[in-house]
Amino acid sequence: MSVLIQSGTIITASDTFQADILVEGEHIAVIGNDLAVPPDAQVINAAGKFVLPGGIDVHTHFDLPMFGTVSSDDHYTGHKAAAFGGTTTVIDFIPQDLAPLQANVDAWHAKADAKAAIDFGFHMNISHLDEQVEAEIPGLIQQGITSLKVFTAYNQRMRLTDDQIFRVLRIAKKHGMLTMVHAENGDVIELLVAEALAQHRTSPVWHARTRPAWGAVEAVLRSASLAATSEAPLYIVHMNVAGEVDMLAYAREKGVPVMGETCPQYLFFSEDNLTQADGAKFVCSPPVRSEFDRMRLWEGLENGTIQVLSTDHCAFFFDGTKPILYEGKPIAIPGKELGNGDFTKIPNGLPGVGDRMPVFWSTAVAAGRITPNKFVELTSTNPAKIFGMYPRKGSLTPGADADILILDPNQKVNYGVALSHQRTDYNLYEGWTLTGRIEKVFLRGNLIVDGDSWHGYAGMGEFIYRKPFEHLI
Repeated sequence: MSVLIQSGTIITASDTFQADILVEGEHIAVIGNDLAVPPDAQVINAAGKFVLPGGIDVHTHFDLPMFGTVSSDDHYTGHKAAAFGGTTTVIDFIPQDLAPLQANVDAWHAKADAKAAIDFGFHMNISHLDEQVEAEIPGLIQQGITSLKVFTAYNQRMRLTDDQIFRVLRIAKKHGMLTMVHAENGDVIELLVAEALAQHRTSPVWHARTRPAWGAVEAVLRSASLAATSEAPLYIVHMNVAGEVDMLAYAREKGVPVMGETCPQYLFFSEDNLTQADGAKFVCSPPVRSEFDRMRLWEGLENGTIQVLSTDHCAFFFDGTKPILYEGKPIAIPGKELGNGDFTKIPNGLPGVGDRMPVFWSTAVAAGRITPNKFVELTSTNPAKIFGMYPRKGSLTPGADADILILDPNQKVNYGVALSHQRTDYNLYEGWTLTGRIEKVFLRGNLIVDGDSWHGYAGMGEFIYRKPFEHLI
């Protein structure tokens, strides 16, 4: 079956123009003016609407065990939420819990493949390194996994030493892979957490106060120095501190092949939110910071220092003792109430995969901070290029997957948990009035979101075999 989207204003990372898009099967066939209507075509009038490539969220955590529970969105519910928010491709992280590496890959495919409702890929965490792991890393490429994540925090659990990170960078460089780093100072965190608990400082705000901003700044520069020495590309995940933006800018000015992302929570919330009665809702790692940090992160997105807006989606119930209805069935999953009275036991993570595109469009594009083209660049095209999916993903060009959004830029939306479709009992943006609504979402030519109606299904999503790293943005 064909789909003809007529008279829409097409928005790409570089251009804005009015045209029709003809979709044949799963791919874009033709883009042009006054295209003929095929006999079997579904015709959609997009006059007055914007037509964009599907969003790509390269930082998600679905069905992730943590603190005796599990994140509340799995690879179906999280994908469905992503789709309602205009995201048609996600990349999830595989924990290194088993040996060999292949066992972890197999375990994550077992979780995801039958449930996937949009297209997806995987990153591989490297939280334990020895000669056997080093030998296994290149084999991930044949499985479409071309990015590795390392940590400078979570001592005795996921952290690698600097020399181990350097070894990972050199392996990645040799084989065309991209290394990602979670940048905090694990030693300082461990000390400050122990001191806070000894002093009975256990409220949610101490989650942030025991993870100092300077530790993140220091870790970004240290990681960039390792990338410079190894001449390997590096990607800084979930940047949350003004000084991180400064360090990223400095490293890039010196020719270091380093890039970075930030997430919506760091643009809109601060440590003040952690002092509220419901402060546990805002506990994530790294934590939300200060108003000054928020403004500098916005600047980093606007001026191109930061290349990607992702989410680090890792949803938990605020009160997992009370069921919610999801697709007509009650469900309750232990969540942030597990940390009542002890911030170290609050599951670290926030919902966001369904919120990223509509909230950012309203606050960045509709508010006049960035152009629609910059929006597409940050939320779709740059992620596709950096993570080996372009031009199949992140573009509106003949031959590309027909991952397409139709957005009404004038419609007002009273946003919140009901519209986000994330499987949890709260939304960080509850009651916000948003300008712009994503009306239709196509995944490889299939209409999966039509207003409030869901036409996707578990198993519809395809695993994306990503290409080796080639795009330094």
